[in-house]
Amino acid sequence: MRLKELHICLLAAFLVLFVAAGSGAATLRVAPTVLDLVAPDSASVLQLRNEASRPLHVQIRVFRWRQGRNGETLVPTEAVVASPPATRLEPGMNYIIRVVRTLKVPVRGEESYRVIVDELPDPARRRAGTVNLVVRHSIPVFFRAPDAAPASVSWSLARADGQLHLVARNVGGSRLRLSDALLTDRGRPVAHAKGLLGYVLPGAVMRWPLVPLSKAGKGPYRLNVQSHVGPVEAAVSVEPR
Repeated sequence: MRLKELHICLLAAFLVLFVAAGSGAATLRVAPTVLDLVAPDSASVLQLRNEASRPLHVQIRVFRWRQGRNGETLVPTEAVVASPPATRLEPGMNYIIRVVRTLKVPVRGEESYRVIVDELPDPARRRAGTVNLVVRHSIPVFFRAPDAAPASVSWSLARADGQLHLVARNVGGSRLRLSDALLTDRGRPVAHAKGLLGYVLPGAVMRWPLVPLSKAGKGPYRLNVQSHVGPVEAAVSVEPR
């Protein structure tokens, strides 16, 4: 399934849940969408805003963010804390959450975390036969040493599960954020993943399905992808099985 088709399916599923839950879906806003701190800075803030017409109960947790063979994982941590870890937001209210790295050991390279902000379900509003929607925000948080090496990513393609996957290997010291990936076969577009593709963290390998093998062509391929440090263009080849 193409990424565009997958997005349409997910949107359709969301709309079904929205209708089932009625019109009481809350609106929780979180800003900024990324925290990027360079040592010696070790603390920053998130601003929460309740744009609903009723109070919201919110939980805030911090996890270490890792990438490995099984994809992305979030691991509980005490190295970074959010304060307070829970709060109640009145309608129209803004609230500040402090995010602090508590480790005394200096940052080496770049450390990656995610702050998970959850709107908790309101039991008083639960109705039989309905689905309660909750809002979750996942905010990337990075702590970097001033001398952290930049990302150094090599690119390839892999065949798996009937799809042609983009493979990114980052041997550098910082993450790379990727979006709007265009893959061409001898100049002919065969896949265009619009919007955010994802991150590849330092020392990690990430894979993203781009196009069914039946529509992928035979190459040679070229990749054009946007990153947070500028556009990337590269020739990419398929890894041997």
